[in-house]
Amino acid sequence: MVNIAIFASGSGSNFERIVKAKEEREASNYSVKLLIADKKDAFAIERAKKLGIKNIFIDPKGFSSKFEFESKIIEILKSESIDFIVLAGYMRIISSNLLNEYPNKIINIHPAYLPEFPGKDGISDAFEAGVKETGVTIHFVDSGVDTGEIIYQERLNIDLKWDLNKLKEEIHKIEHRIYPMVLTKLFEKGENK
Repeated sequence: MVNIAIFASGSGSNFERIVKAKEEREASNYSVKLLIADKKDAFAIERAKKLGIKNIFIDPKGFSSKFEFESKIIEILKSESIDFIVLAGYMRIISSNLLNEYPNKIINIHPAYLPEFPGKDGISDAFEAGVKETGVTIHFVDSGVDTGEIIYQERLNIDLKWDLNKLKEEIHKIEHRIYPMVLTKLFEKGENK
């Protein structure tokens, strides 16, 4: 069993879906032990409380550097025996401090078909570019912005009648379906070792 911590900054819908996939026995080889949030008002915290998952808010403003901030995170992860980190709407760049402590054990989901539209606004960027298709990418995290090794991608054809909210809705449907699936397959392959 792989003990995972999920990092989130926002609503936490992917966090909730990963937890529920485990509860619904869609996934059996991981356990969500912890949610770490970097924003006090992140709705992911409320989801974690409702789901009975330990949650910790760590305010990055309370530290003099990113190194200190991530050192506190590492201390907590070690105390909770965390094997793997899953980013789910976590809006911070991971530095070498955390990357070195969890090499090839941090993954992220990005709402675009990388390398197209990297960065924090992948859905809006694709919509504004007027492309006919976009997608979702799950990748390992490295020191760049959405540049890590790709684990899985899925394309989505964009209906010309869709507005931005509809596109977001369709992207989230894919995210919620594929993230638990990819985690299960990843841990079956022994990527957590």
